[in-house]
Amino acid sequence: MAKAKTMNPPQRPRTRLGVLLPLIIFAGITALFFVALFSGDPSKLPSALIGKPVPEFVLPPVEGLKSGSDQVPGFTNQDLARGEVSLVNVWASWCGPCHIEHPFLTQLAERGDIAMYGLNYKDNASAARRFLGRYGNPYKAVGQDDNGRIAINWGVYGVPETFIVDGAGAIVFKHVGPLDADVIENRLLPAVEKARTQG
Repeated sequence: MAKAKTMNPPQRPRTRLGVLLPLIIFAGITALFFVALFSGDPSKLPSALIGKPVPEFVLPPVEGLKSGSDQVPGFTNQDLARGEVSLVNVWASWCGPCHIEHPFLTQLAERGDIAMYGLNYKDNASAARRFLGRYGNPYKAVGQDDNGRIAINWGVYGVPETFIVDGAGAIVFKHVGPLDADVIENRLLPAVEKARTQG
């Protein structure tokens, strides 16, 4: 008795849609990620701390950072609650936009009417000193946040970020991203003046 031949069912040719469908789905998902990533203004990210006192903190000075022969001090939350409006800038030497922003901070410091503090974020002390040696130090005090915990308590998303703190030590303004002439003129300085008049 002869064995019956088993026959495989005939192969159906793959349709063009069957080949392209996974690629179309992948392209659609990729496009959604790009839209979510690059849409909107990151400087308008909300902050739950606006109107609230700055978190309690003690930032040690950047080791070896001098002004003349004196060590540039670190700072605490109490330094920001002494009756004057303050600017706190979160920066790092490894941050590309911080290099772009720094000349604007230097110009702002030259006005002499805003107390400016630098929060050095997850940086190496020698790199921070080189950065300020190259570009100048616009800050009255610079605190080193080695592990980033203080910045997290401030609600920092990334560097650079800039905060305005009123004379009572409450955060009244936050800018995410590098400062430029337009931001300083149209957003930051009005926030400073508003904090002064309301304080």
